[in-house]
Amino acid sequence: MAIENSLDTRIEESLPATNTERERHHYDNATLTHVPTHRDAPDPVYTPYRTFSDQANLDEFTEETPAGEILKTIKSNVTGKLEDHILVTFTINDPENPKNWSKAFKWYITMVVALTCFVVAFASAVITSDIIGVAEEFDVSEEVALLTITVFVIGFGLGPLVFAPWSELSGRRIVYAVTLGVAVIFIIPGAVAKNIETLIITRAIDGIAFSAPMSLVGGTLADLWRNEERGVPMAAFSAAPFIGPAIGPLVGGFLSDAKGWRWLYWIQLILAGFVWILITFTVPETQASTILARRAKKLQKETGDERYTTEQSLDKRPFGERMKLFFFRPLQLLFLEPIVLFISLYMSVLYGLLYMFFVAYPIVYQEGKGYSSGITGLMFIPIAVGVLMSAACSPWVNNHYLKLVEKHGGKPPAEARLIPMMISCWAIPIGLFIFAWTSYPSLSWVGPCLGGFPVGFGFIFLYNSANNYLVDTYQHQAASALAAKTFIRSLWGASTVLFTTQMYHRLGYQWASTLLAFIGLACCAIPYVFYFKGAAIRKHSRYAYVEPDELPTTNSPIEKA
Repeated sequence: MAIENSLDTRIEESLPATNTERERHHYDNATLTHVPTHRDAPDPVYTPYRTFSDQANLDEFTEETPAGEILKTIKSNVTGKLEDHILVTFTINDPENPKNWSKAFKWYITMVVALTCFVVAFASAVITSDIIGVAEEFDVSEEVALLTITVFVIGFGLGPLVFAPWSELSGRRIVYAVTLGVAVIFIIPGAVAKNIETLIITRAIDGIAFSAPMSLVGGTLADLWRNEERGVPMAAFSAAPFIGPAIGPLVGGFLSDAKGWRWLYWIQLILAGFVWILITFTVPETQASTILARRAKKLQKETGDERYTTEQSLDKRPFGERMKLFFFRPLQLLFLEPIVLFISLYMSVLYGLLYMFFVAYPIVYQEGKGYSSGITGLMFIPIAVGVLMSAACSPWVNNHYLKLVEKHGGKPPAEARLIPMMISCWAIPIGLFIFAWTSYPSLSWVGPCLGGFPVGFGFIFLYNSANNYLVDTYQHQAASALAAKTFIRSLWGASTVLFTTQMYHRLGYQWASTLLAFIGLACCAIPYVFYFKGAAIRKHSRYAYVEPDELPTTNSPIEKA
């Protein structure tokens, strides 16, 4: 609460108490400095935009001000004249501000979107239980049948490039509702498919549509929870993408043994339909800029004053130019930002490992030990237990972060989010080494099974830390940063299933898994490098968020009043 009080005090000190006393203000799009301006100001500076401006921060537009509005004079891109605008903000303790909703309601929304992510991850993995059944019915090779996994995961990478910017323009709710609705519809032709082509095409469409919840949940949690509160909710979300793939083969194994591979699609339809109903009819809009845009339109209608607006409405650039920025921003972050690139590569290794397990476990247990699909699915339980246990540790991790918040006066560096990653990164190679050297067909099933526990335990800490680090580093462009990570992660995950069988057959069970363990071991250097050098890297970044008091002002044409 100290941060909230500090923020309120800063706002109240920087703005006059009443509208009649309030001078016109405008905001430097890099420094966020409040300065008085007049109609004859020679060089007005434009409002920062959520995604368009490199260092834009919306706090003064989406956080709370005493009167719920800021009077601003800017030069119109259309007329070239100075025009007055009243930027609509939340009022103090505004009930429409998602961050002010009750904790019970915020937790309900958090669990609904987390459940949705679980269903999406479940849908990606459940079909792995009976790839052979698909191959036999449609008379195709196992590699062709595996394309139903590959195209689905590729869709995971492509969808966020569209859905993340769409959510910035139109809000989260409509994107959730439309994409999940499309996904539900296209599960049906997959379940009744008469040929492999239909199955592959519908899986590709479902992969793209199902990617929306994965790419938007980080933004939804940022809408609901303040930075110091977000650790535990983010852990709840982060567990879903890993519990889903662990539970999918377990449920799918027994279901396919009993009912056949088509029921692996009918179970997806049941679960996806359920979460679509929940998220469409019980979860309201959470994006602050969308809520404020609706409020501005309402005020325009009620008062007849067209000056009421929001920062996004002031952007008069052509729609095509705006879309180009939206769609290419994730790629810009991926290839121009070392933090996004290497964190994404690390998450790609983990994601690829998860999907390789879907192929490696049947090789080790069904091919090596002669187990059924259902029994093989039971071997994934330690992974799920590891994920759940690491999620249960999230309150401790969050409390440690809150101590760092207090230690740094309410503004801990983004690198504080990397501490759990630095500790847990070692669990991945440890689990892989155990899995590798206990996977001999002559040995007990216990060894490789238990090797999944440290892997599952490490997954959640690493994934949670990575998400929090990207969100804290790129606050104003969190959705695009997460979309960039999801894009490269999904492409790698999609490709791994196509060569895992060949890798295990050529290298052998032991050395194939050992190779993965060494790759995981090499990745352990990434959080340590960013922990010690991340702040220096962020200072030279074009896109990373920088606190107002950290920004240089010597070259700014406007000086603090």
